[in-house]
Amino acid sequence: MGKDLKGKELGVGISQRKDGLYTARVTDRRGKRHQKYFKKLQDCRKWIAEAQFEIEHNSIQNLQEITVDYWFQYWITEIKGNNVKPNTIRNYTERYDMNIKEHIGDMLLKEIKPIHCQMILNKMAEKYRNSTIKQARITLYNMLQNAVDNDIIIKNPVTKNVDCISGKPSKEKRVLTKEEQKLFLETVNGTSNYNQYAFILQTGLRTGEMIGLKWDDIDFDKKIIHIRRTMEYRYKVGEWRTGDPKSKSGIRDIPLTEEAIRILKNQKEKNSKLKIIPIEFKDYVFLSRKGEPTKNSAYDTKLFYYCDKANIKRFSMHTLRHTFATRCIEAGMKPKTLQMILGHSNIGITMNLYVHVTEDEKIKELEMVEKMLKLV
Repeated sequence: MGKDLKGKELGVGISQRKDGLYTARVTDRRGKRHQKYFKKLQDCRKWIAEAQFEIEHNSIQNLQEITVDYWFQYWITEIKGNNVKPNTIRNYTERYDMNIKEHIGDMLLKEIKPIHCQMILNKMAEKYRNSTIKQARITLYNMLQNAVDNDIIIKNPVTKNVDCISGKPSKEKRVLTKEEQKLFLETVNGTSNYNQYAFILQTGLRTGEMIGLKWDDIDFDKKIIHIRRTMEYRYKVGEWRTGDPKSKSGIRDIPLTEEAIRILKNQKEKNSKLKIIPIEFKDYVFLSRKGEPTKNSAYDTKLFYYCDKANIKRFSMHTLRHTFATRCIEAGMKPKTLQMILGHSNIGITMNLYVHVTEDEKIKELEMVEKMLKLV
């Protein structure tokens, strides 16, 4: 096991030189040693994974017999496993298991043609939304492109002509009107999750970011919270997982409103009254009556109940984030400022996905320019 300059284990065949470069070494079946240098650790690990694959499948016979299923399992664990975030791995795996495997999993990799890839997308159009079909195409393209990069197949069958035909339209992004927002907060006031719902409406956090918030992330003096992690419960493995925010832009500082500070102080007092808090959760802000975080899906389940109670059309946790963004724009916040608060990598995501102009706002804005529009 090699180590970096700080003494941290890097894995078999990897070490770091004094000049900062990472060294990757593999030995083929003939005993010949291969060595390469990289500036980035992830590039080093990727090269080792690909080199080991070539060594294990260095005969023409073996290469000719690789199935799509075998390649996907190798690709997702050895090539992608150390280079992408868990959520991305999960998305790739879901699309492969649910939509790709049944059609081409048993086929030889070399036999896959564009028509097979198009068939998968066509089948999905019968019951999946456009966004999910696009995810399947991305999964197909990436896994097969890596096969091209490793000289296992000559050409990627996911060509430009393999198109995502129109499936079910994506759900329209829901945002609460001011009246709905007021009614919702009045309905959930005093309930176990009120602080969580109200806090997202004050900060625009993603659910996982809210769940992963710790007291050390909050600066009450400067009235700022530091977003440094996301946390979610993984039902398949039965445990909580923490990770980095969705992108580099997700690591950010968000100013706190007076209402947000009031909510946090209320939550602190609430936590102090809990009889038991497991040691692994003692630093987290939003805890349930059991002294542990509330699972992601449980928030939505409760939301549906409160929506029905308030006689409001049902919505998900992400709607609270949409609503925060819309209220900010309605109040005159600059889009660039909102982009940084929401943690988006580019302004287009902010404007296209999260900002919704309500009917009231459209009427209000048009009334402002009414006189200018009337020329005669």
